Amino acid sequence: MKKVLSLIAISLFAFTATGSAQPLATEKKQDTKTGQKIVARTQAPNSFEAKYEGGMFGYSKREKGTLKFEDANERIVFYGKDQKEKFSIPYKAIVVIYPNSRSQRSTTGTIVSAIPLPGAGIAGLFIREKLRYLIINFHDPQVNASGTANFKLANKELLGSVIQTLGEKAQMTQRGDAYYRPKDTSKNEQ
Repeated sequence: MKKVLSLIAISLFAFTATGSAQPLATEKKQDTKTGQKIVARTQAPNSFEAKYEGGMFGYSKREKGTLKFEDANERIVFYGKDQKEKFSIPYKAIVVIYPNSRSQRSTTGTIVSAIPLPGAGIAGLFIREKLRYLIINFHDPQVNASGTANFKLANKELLGSVIQTLGEKAQMTQRGDAYYRPKDTSKNEQ
C-alpha cells in the first residue's frame, strides 16, 4: 500500500513539474550606443485584458478590465469591466516601467495538499504558478505627486511586449527589461 501511495505522489509531482513551459520566441540584437543585447519582441496589441491591482490616486478597488494604448492623446487608459474609462496615465508622466513576477501556490496545489494521503501535503507545496505584473511609476503633474500603478497580465510574452511597446511610445530609455525616463540634468546646471 505504501508503495502505491508513494508511486501516486511521485507521479503527481513529476506530472506537475513538467508544467507547460514554452520558450519565448525572440530575436536578440545589439544596441549600437550601449552594446547591450536588445530582445526584440512582437508589438503589443492595441488593447488587452489586465487586472488593476492598485496604486492610482482615488482608485483603491482591484478590478478586471482592459488597458488600451491611446496614441492620439499619448496616454495609456484603463477601462473597467463596465467598459467605462476609469483613469489614464499620459506617456510623458511615466517615469519607470518594469515587469515583476510573484510565485504562489496554485489552486491545484491547495487541493492536492488537502488530500488525506501521506505526502500529498508536501506535493501540494510544489505546485506553484507565476503571476506577472506590469509596474508603472509615474509623476502626476495635476497633484504634484508620484505613484505606482500595478496591473496583472496574462503571461510573460504579453508582459514583455507591452513593456517594450509602452517604453517606445513614451520615448523612454531601456535598461534590461525595464524602461526609464532619464532625469533632465540640464536644469540643475543652470
